[in-house]
Amino acid sequence: MKWRTILPQCCLLLVTCALPALEAVPIDIDKTKVKTTQPVDSAKIEPPDTGLYYDEYLKQVIDVLETDSHFREKLQKADIEEIKSGRLSKELDLVSHHVRTKLDELKRQEVARLRMLIKAKLDSFQDTGMDHHALLKQFDHLNHLNPDKFESTDLDMLIKAATSDLEHYDKARHEEFKKYEMMKEHERREYLKTLSEEKRKEEESKFAEMKKKHENHPKVNHPGSKDQLKEVWEEADGLDPNDFDPKTFFKLHDVNSDGFLDEQELEALFTKELEKVYDPKNEEDDMVEMEEERLRMREHVMNEVDTNKDRLVTLDEFLKATEKKEFLEPDSWETLDHQQFFTEEELKEYENLISVQESKLKKKADELQKQKEDLKRQHDQLEAQKLEYHQVVQQMEQKKLQQISPSAPGGESKI
Repeated sequence: MKWRTILPQCCLLLVTCALPALEAVPIDIDKTKVKTTQPVDSAKIEPPDTGLYYDEYLKQVIDVLETDSHFREKLQKADIEEIKSGRLSKELDLVSHHVRTKLDELKRQEVARLRMLIKAKLDSFQDTGMDHHALLKQFDHLNHLNPDKFESTDLDMLIKAATSDLEHYDKARHEEFKKYEMMKEHERREYLKTLSEEKRKEEESKFAEMKKKHENHPKVNHPGSKDQLKEVWEEADGLDPNDFDPKTFFKLHDVNSDGFLDEQELEALFTKELEKVYDPKNEEDDMVEMEEERLRMREHVMNEVDTNKDRLVTLDEFLKATEKKEFLEPDSWETLDHQQFFTEEELKEYENLISVQESKLKKKADELQKQKEDLKRQHDQLEAQKLEYHQVVQQMEQKKLQQISPSAPGGESKI
């Protein structure tokens, strides 16, 4: 269960080595003062989406492997290096036939899904005659040479791919946020170009006023510092700040009681600080920036506290961090409103890229419009031919009736 809970969050598979149950923490405070929360049923906790394009496949493989007692036992005894090196993957050869059959089926489904993605992509470019099987090699989380069987190689590749992808998650997120900020500034400048001189000055003045208003917020405590944690202890947990105890704090915020503070549990600790800066009701506060601020705080704390870099904070790591000077006397925390995300050169380069993309899209749109007009012209021609044909048939029917109509008694024709 521990592997299933943690793997999708960090995908290093490092915490599959089960840690001994932590000793009970003596709490010398009045627990009636703690804000009550609903007990967490760990069996019902769904692991968060890793953001990987093979996230569902990853989770399904974990679920199936957990059903094998032999593999689960080896998993509990494995150390971090054994998991990362791939040695644990060899244990897959010893799992039950029933488990192997399920894993084979999962792999076949994943291969079929990837083939559909490839086909859809190729069809969008109207490219035919490609070897879809050969194109599977671009996916490094499974062995494409054997699309029907799940082998130890597949587990090894899945572990290493997920590890590598999530290690680069924060870097990719920084780039995406940078693009978001550049696009926002680009759209603002483009809008200003459409205004008169007077209106443009009014809009610039309003923008400066909103920016100043956003920056005018209470002091934000340094994430992970004693002041920041004590604020959570007092305002979120409803406890006396004079009774602050790091060990107790850790136990209170280890929501699923797995012995770790994972990334989601850490990010939840920064809500009070974020509320000082961002309010969804305020026009000047950008909620996308608020989430980026939250992730920056989490990333900072992980860098400071997570000594073995497994993207999880143990009780021991947490307590050692509280003994550092930085915990008691932290540097000031600079929020996003004091950050420079891009230079004018980078913005110009980004706008050039947008211009090229827009040109390509316009060209494609023009081609589609031309195709639409051609199809309409062909349709009109077919409709005209159909009408002409219908009129000819009617004329032929009338002539035929006139020629073969018999004469009635008395010399009159009867049709």
